[in-house]
Amino acid sequence: MSKLRLMGQNQWNCTNNQEKWIEQGLDCSAETRMKGHIRVFQELMPDVCGGQEVNKDMQLFFMLYAQEEKLPYAMIWGNMTPIFYRADKLELLATEYLLYPKYMEGYEGIFNDSNSKACNLAVFRDKESGKVFIFVTTHLWWRNGNNPDYKYYQAGSNEAREHQLRMAVALIDKYRAVYGEVPVVIAGDMNTGTNSPALKFVEDEAGYTHAHDAATDYTTELSGYCSCGWGGPAPKWWDTPYSAADDHIYVKDMPAGAVKRYDRYMPEYYLSLSDHAPVYIDVEF
Repeated sequence: MSKLRLMGQNQWNCTNNQEKWIEQGLDCSAETRMKGHIRVFQELMPDVCGGQEVNKDMQLFFMLYAQEEKLPYAMIWGNMTPIFYRADKLELLATEYLLYPKYMEGYEGIFNDSNSKACNLAVFRDKESGKVFIFVTTHLWWRNGNNPDYKYYQAGSNEAREHQLRMAVALIDKYRAVYGEVPVVIAGDMNTGTNSPALKFVEDEAGYTHAHDAATDYTTELSGYCSCGWGGPAPKWWDTPYSAADDHIYVKDMPAGAVKRYDRYMPEYYLSLSDHAPVYIDVEF
């Protein structure tokens, strides 16, 4: 049997310290913040973590600090969406990176800023149990697609997110055709709630289950979001429900009862690391 902790984490794409932070005597540079992210890994020890907004400088500091702390992590390149995994426990069988398109036919504007919106897939084998599974990290388009009066509205945003997830599911199906109906996990910053067209597609058409609904032992009801950003660290976590969260985990072909825990990691120190709390599941299959 495999016992695994699988995580998604948007680490905030920020390399250099910002003026508002400097004014407060604080430091949000990648060199400083990645020490905090390493602390998260030390405390949670995920077997796999799919990152979002992890730029090249952040990746470098993460791997250097992981080496200093003797953490057993290897990294799969994926531009802004790398995958970190425990090389002592897992064997990497295959991987593929997919950059989502910049434009959407029929809509104005771009739908992939900073080339950060993408899907990164890995096929792993548990070295002890021999069990194979597919893990995907994804980052979807972020603008509002419902309210034209909203500051960050952009027509076609809902359609873009659904199109991006359809591309991700098609990529997964390519590897399911090779490895069979093995367990699949999609973790990521999807920039939309559970009632959106994109996530309804994943559940109703693609056949995935939200880990919140699959967990048997514990599930958090929180969204795991705060206001940490260019203006400074956040004072507190937002009190919003999981259904309104940006960060989600979906599973498919997991044995009944395999998902034990669905949770978000929200220590106080994380309020100066990123606006997105890590979301993770504990599984046994």
